[in-house]
Amino acid sequence: MEFTSAEGEQRYAELVRAASGCVVALDFDGTLSPIVDDPTQAYIHPDAGDVLVALARQVLAVAVVTGRPARQVLALGGLEEVGGAVAEAGKELYVFGQYGNERWSSANRRIISPRPPRGLATFLDELPELLRQADAADAWIEEKGLAVAVHTRRLPDAHEAFGRLLPLVRERAERHELTVEPGRNVVEVRSPGMHKGVAVETLARELDARAFLFAGDDLGDVEAFHAVRALREQGLPTLLVCAGSEEEGSLEPLSDVVVKGPEGVLQLLRQLAADAAALHA
Repeated sequence: MEFTSAEGEQRYAELVRAASGCVVALDFDGTLSPIVDDPTQAYIHPDAGDVLVALARQVLAVAVVTGRPARQVLALGGLEEVGGAVAEAGKELYVFGQYGNERWSSANRRIISPRPPRGLATFLDELPELLRQADAADAWIEEKGLAVAVHTRRLPDAHEAFGRLLPLVRERAERHELTVEPGRNVVEVRSPGMHKGVAVETLARELDARAFLFAGDDLGDVEAFHAVRALREQGLPTLLVCAGSEEEGSLEPLSDVVVKGPEGVLQLLRQLAADAAALHA
């Protein structure tokens, strides 16, 4: 792992000392699973389950905070099985899906979800025309129930198509009082008032966290990073981890540690679990 500053290295050491009261929250795509052309095939890294279970033994709780529907990430991550193993270790695994609108935990294996936002159905009806206007008619539309995502990754000019599409989608979404979340060659439209920062605040409050780590990879994680920095200002030991990539670098200036993709994230979590176990042996 590469610390972004001497302060980052010091924050890691403080987090190790506070590990028993630490909540570890992780994005899914690009952080625990690789970014792939077909998001339905973005399975979790094969080592992630074992790493999360070993980590859970040393920390207060582990959470996955994702823009994906909870049911989808449970399947792609094998997280029900992971949650069972975490529960056997006397700890709890949480999943916050659709930016925190959906919740699941290994103690309460039922997904709690609100109704779809007003205006989303109308926006979805209007979306094909927006894609034609952006010369991105072949972009892949992913309906998530509480949100809709438009992926340009499969297009020959993925980045340029994303740039053409974003302002059109933003204008139409705002007309329907919806929120736009840009990502890595994906634009997501969903209900306002919920984002990953709210999920971080909820976890910290409900679990009475005494330390917090968040790892993410793109713009959808910025609010979570800001929420963790707010916890830092309140005196909690914290660590912000960026799963770096050539496509997206917006989180690096906010991070304490930059690692390379899911492999790097898992390597850091292994090290954290090992250091915490050694310190408290």
